[in-house]
Amino acid sequence: MIIPDKLNIGDTIGVVAPSGPIIGENIDEIMLAKKKVEEKGFKVEFSKNLFSNSLGYGSSAKEKADDINYMFAIKDIKMIWCAKGGENSNSTFEYLDYDLIKENPKIICGYSDITSITNVINSKCRLVTFSSTNFKTIATDETDFSFNEAIKRFVNCDINLGKPQDYKVLKEGVATGKLVGGNLSLIRGLVEGKYKIDFNDKILFIEELGFETGPCLAYNYLYYMKQNGVFDKISGLWIGNYNHESNISLEQIVFDVIGDKYNFPIIKSNNFGHIEEKIVIPIGTNAKIDTDTKEKIILLENCVK
Repeated sequence: MIIPDKLNIGDTIGVVAPSGPIIGENIDEIMLAKKKVEEKGFKVEFSKNLFSNSLGYGSSAKEKADDINYMFAIKDIKMIWCAKGGENSNSTFEYLDYDLIKENPKIICGYSDITSITNVINSKCRLVTFSSTNFKTIATDETDFSFNEAIKRFVNCDINLGKPQDYKVLKEGVATGKLVGGNLSLIRGLVEGKYKIDFNDKILFIEELGFETGPCLAYNYLYYMKQNGVFDKISGLWIGNYNHESNISLEQIVFDVIGDKYNFPIIKSNNFGHIEEKIVIPIGTNAKIDTDTKEKIILLENCVK
């Protein structure tokens, strides 16, 4: 696995928009996020097509991919931060230059729809990528918690995955494996096809946005994963945030799907996903779940160097 270099105060962060368009109030939010990041001592460079709306519902797939490729190619850019989520970041896959990315490894991060890009880049390039807050949410979050978590991970090389009290055990056991995952609906889309990812011996982490994905649809996604052997392959499962008006939990839906058929450990936390306070989870880094220990899950190696 390729580990990206750490971020240093004074470095330049490139901002790209591979998912939803940056229009309307999003523009002001992006500018406020830029100000907050610069106040921390970093430089910020916007990609050429960051504010493009060439299709009328966003920028084209090639514009998005060109921006990502450019940010990887430019030596002065030390980190790539995805601006926001949306619904179509998978459109970039065929236009990304995976050889270029492998030759110029650096931090790339985001969450929600960005799940597709971070997992596919990890799969194709063996580069550790990151599930983290998006650039825009630096401005829209009520606190700086998620931004500070990114600083801890990328600048201070912290490998902590939150506080022990953040976790509860749903099924006991011990598991090791590289982390993969993010938003459930996007992970479901990477189970089969040209850009499928490898779930063998992985610790899978999943979360979902209840506002868009009700229990029936989450059930659908998880059953599709079950029917295609995902739960036969993984070594452990880590369930994150899910809020729905029904008060049905994601862990309930998971157990409705998998029952007691599988032997891997399952843990639960509310510290990643569509939630205000998000930790940063490295994709492709070796981790260990041990439900008998205080921490429940730990990273076994550095994710930046």
